[in-house]
Amino acid sequence: MTIPALCPFPRSSSASRRRPSYGRGIARGFLRGLLLLPLFGMLAGCNLVVMQPSGDVALQQRNLVLASVGLMLLIVVPVIALTLLFAWRYRATNTDAVYDPDWHHSTQLEVVIWTAPLFIIIALGALTWISTHTLDPFRALRRIEAGRPVMADVKPLTVEVVALDWKWLFFYPEYGIATVNELAAPVDRPIAFKITASSVMNAFYVPALAGMIYAMPGMQTQLHAVINKAGTYDGLSSHYSGSGFSRMTFKFHGLDGDGFDQWVAKAKAQGSPLTREGYIELEKPSEAVAVTYYASVADGLYGSILNMCALPGKMCMSEMMQIDAKGGAGKDSRENRERLRYDNRHIQQGDEAPGATTPASGRAPKSEGSPQGLAPDRHEHQLHGNDPHAGHPKPPPERDSVAPPQRSND
Repeated sequence: MTIPALCPFPRSSSASRRRPSYGRGIARGFLRGLLLLPLFGMLAGCNLVVMQPSGDVALQQRNLVLASVGLMLLIVVPVIALTLLFAWRYRATNTDAVYDPDWHHSTQLEVVIWTAPLFIIIALGALTWISTHTLDPFRALRRIEAGRPVMADVKPLTVEVVALDWKWLFFYPEYGIATVNELAAPVDRPIAFKITASSVMNAFYVPALAGMIYAMPGMQTQLHAVINKAGTYDGLSSHYSGSGFSRMTFKFHGLDGDGFDQWVAKAKAQGSPLTREGYIELEKPSEAVAVTYYASVADGLYGSILNMCALPGKMCMSEMMQIDAKGGAGKDSRENRERLRYDNRHIQQGDEAPGATTPASGRAPKSEGSPQGLAPDRHEHQLHGNDPHAGHPKPPPERDSVAPPQRSND
């Protein structure tokens, strides 16, 4: 009986089964690499703004990154090179390499292996310590650029920044104007940013100017920076904050003295007053908002935003802290609860952020079932038409998750 062959293809001859030599494989790989070289030319169009900044603070941050990488490469490159060298030197076909199976220790080698990384770690630690204090965003600038200290009579430009959903609001208290999604500053003049938010946590970032700084509601962060080259630069939100996050961008204009004065005059000529009512309307969630100028700003508006009391009838955080400092008002303080609630302001105005459910909106989740791991709520039982407490005593009402606010003793 004939047994059929398991392989459907005819066997090749020994010559056809011969594999290409090792050197030929290397040559082919090298040729493939050469074919990919023209693709790297396309990278010439990339703008590595972080590596080519136009502000002194961003420049120092770039130098810190390069110095840190350079110090680490002092270890990484030799280790990789020695790894390849040892693999080639002690390959199986090299009969000239000394084989010593009993070798286990070398004091000289141990000294080199541990001393070099130790010195690099010390250098990195010193560099990080000095740079952390020098580039502290809360610290006022001491220089305009290398070799140019800040003169004692130079007054920084103060800009108050508010991250809204999903746009940026900039106040210029020195000039009494405000803008939306456009920022400008004179070249070589220090800028003092005061940054907060009206809604969720965000981050203010102009890569050409300085590093990113978080913006949080009810808190104020700071950033001191300077722009050294005239031009138009991109600013953005570098922290995810919702559906409009990707369009939460703005332009930052670095202008000479006359150009900045003309920009301020333009804002005053084309802008309208920013009242509290206008801010409440502006604060509602919106996307891709066009550049807007305001010729004047209501007194104390930024302070009200920072203290989370821009909406009429709300209690400011500063007032609440004064009440707490005096010891609070005991049980009677509960009457101020609604004045301290903040996350429900859009619901009260009838303008709700997309997808908002409990607890911010006060409405039950849109799905019929409760999230996994949570006990069913009243909403789910109503949907299913049953009463979980039928025939059983109902549990006591749940305590409110919101801490009772304070009322003044005055």
